[in-house]
Amino acid sequence: MSTKSNSTDSRRQFMRKAGLTAAVATIAGPAAALPFADTDSPLQNDDQRKVGFAIVGLGKYAQEQMMPAFKESKHAKITALVSGSPEKMQQLAKQYSVDAKSCYSYQNFDSIKDNPAVDVVYIVLPPGLHAEYVVRAAQAGKHVLTEKPMATSVADCQRMIDACRKAGKQLMVAYRAQYEPFNLDAIARIKNGELGKLRYVTSDHGRQVEPSKDKADEWRVVKKLAGGGSLMDIGIYSLNAARYLTGEEPVEVMAMESTDRTDPRFKEVEDQIHFTLRFPSGVLATCTSAYSIETVKRLRAFGEKAYLDLDPATDYYKHNMTIGTAEGEMKPAVKEGNQFAAELDHMAECVLQNKTPKTPGEEGLRDIKLIMALYESAKKGKPVKV
Repeated sequence: MSTKSNSTDSRRQFMRKAGLTAAVATIAGPAAALPFADTDSPLQNDDQRKVGFAIVGLGKYAQEQMMPAFKESKHAKITALVSGSPEKMQQLAKQYSVDAKSCYSYQNFDSIKDNPAVDVVYIVLPPGLHAEYVVRAAQAGKHVLTEKPMATSVADCQRMIDACRKAGKQLMVAYRAQYEPFNLDAIARIKNGELGKLRYVTSDHGRQVEPSKDKADEWRVVKKLAGGGSLMDIGIYSLNAARYLTGEEPVEVMAMESTDRTDPRFKEVEDQIHFTLRFPSGVLATCTSAYSIETVKRLRAFGEKAYLDLDPATDYYKHNMTIGTAEGEMKPAVKEGNQFAAELDHMAECVLQNKTPKTPGEEGLRDIKLIMALYESAKKGKPVKV
C-alpha cells in the first residue's frame, strides 16, 4: 500500500515533467449561446449495460468526490485507472475492482485504445494538462469527460473540440452545478417567472489556498498548470452561474484585480477578481472570486417580485435555498441529490443514446473566452465587448 507522501511525490513529478501543448495561432470565433436544459430523461431500460470510465488522475478530488459517486451511479462504472503512482493505483484498483490490465501510467496511456472495457476517459488533471489528454483520448477512440476549467486557452479548447469531433466522440465538461438539484430548481423558478422579471445577479466564490499545508493546492498557484488563479479555478462557478441563471450570454464584461504579489502564493497567479457582466436583456451580474478569504460559495438572483438565495450554492453535499418577497422569506423543500452521480449518468446516457451532452465542449469554450476577456479588462482597466 502506498503512503500519502509517495503518492503525492509521484503526482508532482508527473506534473513537473508533463509537457504542455503550445496554443495554436488562430483563435476561434464566438461560441453560440447554449440552451440550459433543466432535466434529462433517464434511460428507460434498467438493464442497460453500464458505461465504462477510465479515471485519469487519482488526486484528492478524484478519490474523495468523484470515484465514490460511481457507487450511486445507475449507468456508469470505473473500468480503468491512469496514474503516475503504481502503489496508489494498485490500492484503488483493489478498492474499485479494476483489473490490473486496465491500470495505465501516463507513458502507456495511449494503449487504452485497445481496451474495450473503456468507453469514456474522465480527465481529472490540472487544467494545463486537459488539452493533451483529451486529444489523446479522442485519438484512442474514446468519449471524453473533462474537468473544468476546460483548458487554459481558447485555442486549446477549440483543439479539444476539434479532436473529439474528428473522432466522432462525445466531449463533455464537468460542470457539476448544472446537474445539482438546488441549482436546477433555481433555474426553473427564474425561468417560470417566480421572481418576476430578473434584474440582477450576484455570485461569490472564495477560499483559502494553502499549498504549504495542502499538497492538493500546489498546482493551483503554478500558472503553467492552472492557467490563472482564483478566477480560473473558482471564479468560473460565479461566471457559469450568472450565465445559467439568466439563460443569456453577456455582451460586455469588466473586471478589477487585487493581488498582494509579496505573498508567496501569488507570484504567478491572481488572488482577488471582482467582475461585472452585462446581458442583452439588461440584467447585470456582479461576481467575485478570491484565494485569500474564508470559504464562500453563494449566489443570489434579484427579480422584480422576489429574490432567490443559494448559500451554499456550489457545495459538494449541502445546499440551502431561501426565497424572499415582500411578505417574508421561505425555504423551499428541495431534496439533496448526488450531483456527481447525476453528472456521470448524464455522460453515460449521452454515450448510450448518441446525444450531445448538456455541457459540451462549446460550453467550456465559452467560459474560457469570457475569462480571457475578464483578464483583458482587468489589465486594461476598462470594459471589454464580447
